[in-house]
Amino acid sequence: MIHIKDLRSGLNIYKALSSEIRLEILTLLQRNNSLNLNDIAQKLQLSNGAVTMHIKKLEESGLIDISTAGGKHGIQKICYLNEDVLTIELQDKGVENFYEYEIKVGHYFDYAADPTCGLATKYSIIGEFDNPRYFADPDHIHADIVWLKKGFLEYRIPNYLKKNQRFKELQFIFEISSEAPFYNNDWPSDIFFYLNNIELGFWNSPGDFGGTKGACNPSWWPPHLNQYGLLKLLRINKDGTFIDGCRISDVTIEDVGLQDHPDIKLKFAVTDEGTIGGLTLYGRSFGNYEQDITARILYEEVLPE
Repeated sequence: MIHIKDLRSGLNIYKALSSEIRLEILTLLQRNNSLNLNDIAQKLQLSNGAVTMHIKKLEESGLIDISTAGGKHGIQKICYLNEDVLTIELQDKGVENFYEYEIKVGHYFDYAADPTCGLATKYSIIGEFDNPRYFADPDHIHADIVWLKKGFLEYRIPNYLKKNQRFKELQFIFEISSEAPFYNNDWPSDIFFYLNNIELGFWNSPGDFGGTKGACNPSWWPPHLNQYGLLKLLRINKDGTFIDGCRISDVTIEDVGLQDHPDIKLKFAVTDEGTIGGLTLYGRSFGNYEQDITARILYEEVLPE
């Protein structure tokens, strides 16, 4: 996620987005995950030289990244989106009261898992594939990738707010995808979110992504398995619940009633209520983003009555 807090710091991005052709290139990469320069040139009916100029602008802005790979006609440059989300703060809201908490994807306190399923640390698989019993193995707290076809993973975040403080917004940032046997870039799954057992809504994951090695994956991770997910931002505040700024329900932070709870319980689930395409959560040693699940709690001070 690219988050621009100071408007002037995003100048290179604004310039990159000011071209209709560059917007078309970004749209192609959204739809195809990755493309080489020849593919982009053919789809846009432009010369390789013209496309190269636009690609350079996008790479300089940080919106795309480029890797090289061998092909039938020599070295090819492969282009792909560097981030999934771009946010720009247009108004200075001053200093927010907040605290952050990092949760390893294996540090769940409750679960249910139907095969295909499994978990792994950055060093090795825990137990064996498709055996839910290993989700209870004590080493699960060290896992940096967890996947299941159907079931849930539930995490606990401490509530540090004092009596004169009130929840304003909760933000959760995580890398996530569906779960298919091996991998399948077109494998939809409805993934539901819950806070303290109250359903917030769901997000439709488009696939379980592979074919290109995840930037953070350890060298031993097999290339025929899933490689990376999408970085998503889940927010709940007084206006409702949102994924990447898109409303998924009218459930507000007041509806959840967290004020008097000693902790905040966040659950990811795949259920019979939606499309069962599984879920995979990526920690800092897997996928494309070097991070665990980030929980950010924004709050405000209130005057005593």
